[in-house]
Amino acid sequence: MTEKHTQKPKVTFTTEQRLDYAKLMVNEGYTNKQIMEISGAGDSAVRRWKKQYLDELNGHTPQDKQALTPEQQKIQSLEKQLWRAKRDNEILKKATAFFVRDNNNLN
Repeated sequence: MTEKHTQKPKVTFTTEQRLDYAKLMVNEGYTNKQIMEISGAGDSAVRRWKKQYLDELNGHTPQDKQALTPEQQKIQSLEKQLWRAKRDNEILKKATAFFVRDNNNLN
């Protein structure tokens, strides 16, 4: 008789939950193991949360994931707004050049 390995169901955590768990580790001295027991998260997830939180406290904005701290979330939001404004500006430049060219052809 063979034993089936059942995979643990994937649990998702909100940004606020990840931040709270990271704060418990960094500010309150909880161990990774304690957070794993409290949250039900795996070891690698708990390590990532702690590392990301420490990185953000040191001023590093994550590039490919949601920031944990409010300050870094604000930076991500502003960077996104700036990117959109630059994109919109490029579109307007191209449209202006098109209309100027089109207007010159009418004369």
